[in-house]
Amino acid sequence: MYRVRLHGEWVEFSSTMGVWSVRVTKRRIDQVDVHGQRVLMRVDFNVPLKDGEITDDSRIRKALPSIESVLERGGRLVLMSHLGRPKGEGYEPALSLEPCAARLGELLGEKVRGGSMGGTRGVRFPSHDCVDGAAVAAVNMLADSEALVLENLRFHAGEKKGDAAFASRLAAMGDVYCNDAFGTCHRSDASMVALPMAMGGQAKVCGFLVEKEIRYLRESVEAPAKPFVVVLGGAKVSDKLPAIENLLPRADAIIIGGAMAYTFLAAKGVGVGASRVEDDRLDDAQRILGEAGGGSCELLLPSDHVIAQEFAESATSQIVEGAIPDGWMGLDIGPQTRAACAERIGEAKTIVWNGPMGVFEWAGFAQGTREVAQAIVRASERNGAVSIVGGGDSAAAAEQFGLAEQFSHVSTGGGASLAMLEGKPFASVDLLDDV
Repeated sequence: MYRVRLHGEWVEFSSTMGVWSVRVTKRRIDQVDVHGQRVLMRVDFNVPLKDGEITDDSRIRKALPSIESVLERGGRLVLMSHLGRPKGEGYEPALSLEPCAARLGELLGEKVRGGSMGGTRGVRFPSHDCVDGAAVAAVNMLADSEALVLENLRFHAGEKKGDAAFASRLAAMGDVYCNDAFGTCHRSDASMVALPMAMGGQAKVCGFLVEKEIRYLRESVEAPAKPFVVVLGGAKVSDKLPAIENLLPRADAIIIGGAMAYTFLAAKGVGVGASRVEDDRLDDAQRILGEAGGGSCELLLPSDHVIAQEFAESATSQIVEGAIPDGWMGLDIGPQTRAACAERIGEAKTIVWNGPMGVFEWAGFAQGTREVAQAIVRASERNGAVSIVGGGDSAAAAEQFGLAEQFSHVSTGGGASLAMLEGKPFASVDLLDDV
């Protein structure tokens, strides 16, 4: 085993039977004494709301292990998050975190009734401003094993600006800082970067969720079990270009689907009809195709397509091989492409999937994404492949098809997972304590 600094983070490498594995060595929340300490924990409670009600509480549930670790060990927990995109001009009722505080209290109450935790677990919500006098007083009044949720950080413009003065006001309310918000780890928001900087020599650790996300995603890029297959989809080449460039030297195959595939096909001179093409990225696509052709990574593009004459759920569709006729657009990969993808995925030991193969939200154009997802699950079951879903639309598709629980890991952050696949350093993680 040896230890190196990788993208600004200490990582341990070890080899068993010739297969390399990587372990993140950031200090974790369970490795610090929190008894009687005020723990400022940045979580991702950016949940979907409808008429003031939470429609999916999975992000709150995924934060529970870190939350429970603090409460069970007598910590005084102060939870921070953003929600939506407020203007940064103060309180906006529709984007308040108050429903999240209420739901967290319910979830912790369920844990108590289930017998896994002792005592009661009320969760306070002291104010509609995260740093006003009421919020500060409530934090100072917390007893051991009590928790509160601060109001939406983005009600203050300083959060998105990464403002040091705003971060200092937050830092004054804590003795320990914990980052368990992977979905914003790639951002330079005040609570992610300026706040741990303002904490000085106080403990700065990662939560269980962030540790798991980094471990899976970084391992998949830096030390994957081979063969390593990457599945990339979605609308825009420009969104995925840095990831493709970073993964080309590492992957054995990159499968490209979704609307972004048509920019690559157009760059090859294949007729794509009225399909979406990023004309300003054709040179980049040609360059990537050339690099793939001269290297060891196979780049798989669709050979057949499900096409329609309008972008509509009710559009009449047909299957075409090769070039797409004028006036028609590709909205899903065809059956031959699905079979080729499944065959290549079936050989893999590590699979990363980021982006759908078509307009999966519409039943008539969901089959390509569904069959690729099913092929990844089969590879996990048959040959023990590590299967990672990179959040965003891919995670939504996995949920829609009822397959989410069958992947090794489903990321909670689409943008953050993509940034990690690009090999970008995360200042928010670099600032945390090493073990």
